[in-house]
Amino acid sequence: MTVVHPISRAWITTGETGAQNYDEFADDAEITAIIEANPRSALAVEMPHRAPDSLGQSFLDCLPAAARRLAEARADGSYTPAEQVAVLYRITEPASDAAAYGLFVMVDTDQISTSADEPGLVIRNEDVFIAKVRERVALAEAVGHLLSPVLLLQTGRGDELHAALGEAAEAAGAPAATDLDQAGRTHAIWPVGPGELQQRLCALAGGGELVVADGNHRSLAAQTGGLSRFLAVVTTPASVAIQPYNRLVSELTLSPDETLAGLRAAGAAVTALDGAPTVPAAGGEVRLYLAGRGYQVTLPTGGGDRVDNLDHALVERVLLRGVLGLDPGDKRITYVGGDYPASWLTGEVDAGRAELAVLIAPVTVDDFVAVNLARQKLPRKSTWFTPKARGGLVLAEIG
Repeated sequence: MTVVHPISRAWITTGETGAQNYDEFADDAEITAIIEANPRSALAVEMPHRAPDSLGQSFLDCLPAAARRLAEARADGSYTPAEQVAVLYRITEPASDAAAYGLFVMVDTDQISTSADEPGLVIRNEDVFIAKVRERVALAEAVGHLLSPVLLLQTGRGDELHAALGEAAEAAGAPAATDLDQAGRTHAIWPVGPGELQQRLCALAGGGELVVADGNHRSLAAQTGGLSRFLAVVTTPASVAIQPYNRLVSELTLSPDETLAGLRAAGAAVTALDGAPTVPAAGGEVRLYLAGRGYQVTLPTGGGDRVDNLDHALVERVLLRGVLGLDPGDKRITYVGGDYPASWLTGEVDAGRAELAVLIAPVTVDDFVAVNLARQKLPRKSTWFTPKARGGLVLAEIG
């Protein structure tokens, strides 16, 4: 028995529909600009309220437009149908031989485990924002397809899977489609129909515990929406890296001086920096930028477990909740992934679009693995895996 299956009814891009996933942006205006430049982008379906002709409308009110756009894309040849396929996936870096591999498949939803006493081979590891989950459920119901895959890390047979995917891609010839992302990476796909190769790749992909590296909201949406399976790309540890995941606060509840004083009163060590801060190279400290100054901050740890003392958890508990009185889901907080450098975040503060930048070292692979094996949850938005699986390349029809 395997928890990984071919896609019963897939729609495979013929080109130009690939897109960053809906939750990879720090500024919604970027989504609008992408859709305006390429109306075929899957973002026009995934984020219909950000399309140029829908600005000012709510997400739910724009769902009929999303369904219409997808129906038009299927009709005009932007996608081609395929049945009972897995889809081989390769991402190559610009001017490099380095490659990441994955396999588009469907995964059993009832295998999702979020705690040690909940059985299952799919480990979800982060808290989520329930409003985003509801949006993903509503979108799937409205358009009848899943457009963005959950990225799953194969922990049991990762090395074998990596080698098998690499060999299969090498032997597959010209890809069915390619797509260039914002970082210059080339994403290539090859459908793999029923047969020995498909069976072998699916067996390897489902050959051990699968950790959600990206797509916690999408996996929960599959559960909430009653889907028996969800669309995923199963990848390998050798294919991914963890980048920083930082925060911007658009409006402080205290003055800059009061914020720093509050941190010191909470037991933090605060030291002014010369010049703008960079992302810390290792955990144990965070860096702040406010009112034109950078600060190095060592937050006080408590007596909790490993998760409680991760930098992301300390930022949530000590700075956001304790000093500023902000819930982590507050609209004044923007979670900014590693595609945006420290200079971009400090620039947002200098431009007046934010009042505080919080720079946090990446979670280590050791911490990530330890937390997942213990079936604990990481703080929300604490791991930014790269390269990410692209949305809009392979769609799964549901219902």
